[in-house]
Parts: sequence; structure tokens; C-alpha cells
Amino acid sequence: MDLRLKGKKAVVTASSKGLGRAIAEQLAAEGASLLLCSRDEQAICDVAAQLAQKYGVEATGLGMDLSSPEQISWLVQQAQDRFGQVDALVCNAGGPPGGSFLSLDEEAWLHAIQLNLMSVVRLVKGFYPLMKEQGGRIVTIASSSVKIPIPGLVLSNTLRTGLIGLMKTLSIEWGPDGILLNTVCPGRIMTDRLIELDSFNASRQGKTVEDIQENMIKDIPLGRYGEPEELASMAAYLLSPRNSYMTGSVFYVDGGMVKAI
Repeated sequence: MDLRLKGKKAVVTASSKGLGRAIAEQLAAEGASLLLCSRDEQAICDVAAQLAQKYGVEATGLGMDLSSPEQISWLVQQAQDRFGQVDALVCNAGGPPGGSFLSLDEEAWLHAIQLNLMSVVRLVKGFYPLMKEQGGRIVTIASSSVKIPIPGLVLSNTLRTGLIGLMKTLSIEWGPDGILLNTVCPGRIMTDRLIELDSFNASRQGKTVEDIQENMIKDIPLGRYGEPEELASMAAYLLSPRNSYMTGSVFYVDGGMVKAI
């Protein structure tokens, strides 16, 4: 078992399922102590208990809403009380709803901004004091849409791209503090979110979900959807001491789907 994160303290948001959970499990497998959060308090407490038992690590689950600045402040305080310092932070949040530009009202935009952009702003700002003395690693989960916009996902296309600018800027400002910030962009990774998007597109186009998936796979050189564990391995590498010289970068875990250079 690779224990290169043994003794490290990590916080993973939106980690009760999907990509967040897969990352949390990979970090636990490498020996990290975990503070996890999700809107579903029971689900995240169950995940924390499962990982603690399976890997023999400290793991705590908290129920919270990432769109709330007060609750993010509370999360930071919980991390400080439990760990004192934080070595690794994963900024992950559920994707905003699909829709065209004209179909979405201002309320949808404001909620998406709070959940998908401002949550990251608040998280990295809040955890900076817990990293600045010893350095740290931050990974933000975005989307392949930062390179090639996805039809019907104008909210995600807009806000995920903003995250790239934020991470790049902070990688410059915080480099002297030894804080490395990178962005991981999933392509077609098999999660509940992807099934939701495929169902949305199937309904919009009058096709079956199977038709949508078959058509999508044709555009992936590796010929399949990815698994959450495949993205989690990349995230864990970037969050660990193995990553000592990569910051401000964007990494695509997409099976070659993004053709742009």
C-alpha cells in the first residue's frame, strides 16, 4: 500500500459520492487523515466511517452547504480545531443545472456563482492560514468544458473557466508560500452527474440515454467512459509530496476526448 500521504491532513468537499468520494478514498488509502463534507450529512458520515474502518485513518464527515459563506467559515474552523494545519484541500462541488442562456433566469446564475465559483474563493482564502507556514496542495475539480464548451451547459462553461483563472493567479501569488494549486478537469467520467447530463441531453434531443452514450463514446479515443478512481489517482498525485514542481496547471482526465492543443 502506498502511504505517501501518511500523516497529512486533507479536506475534501462534496465527497459523499462521485468524484469527491473517489478522491477521499484514494487519499485514505495513502494514509491521509480526512475531513469530509456534503449537503447530505448522513451520507457523508457513513462515508467517513467506512473509510476510517477500511484504511485505519482518522476521518470525519460534516453536513454543510458550500454555497453558504458562514458554513465554509465553520468548515475551516472545524479543520483548525481537529488538525491545526491542513496539507491538502480538494475544492469540489456539484455541477450547476443544464440549460441554454435564454432559458436560465438570474436566480439560477446567482446560485451557480455561489456554489461553483464563490465556494472555491472562500475555501482557498479560508484555508490559506492553515497552509502558509508549512506549504500545501490545492486541487480544484472543474470540467473539460474549460477547453471546449459543452452545449446546454452555459453555467458550467462560464464558471468552470473562471476557476482556471483563479487557480493560475493564486499559483503565482502563493508560490513563495509553497502552496501548489492545480485544476483537474474530468471528461466523461461515470458518475451520477454524468448520468444526469446524459438523461438531460437524451430528453432534449428526443433520444435514449444509450444513444447519447454511444455517440459520446465515438468521440473518445480510448473508446469508453472513465471511472472515478482514474481521476482520483491524478488528484492524489497532485495533492501529495510526489508533486513538488507543478502548479497553476490544468490536467484533463478525459480519455483523449479534448482534441484541442
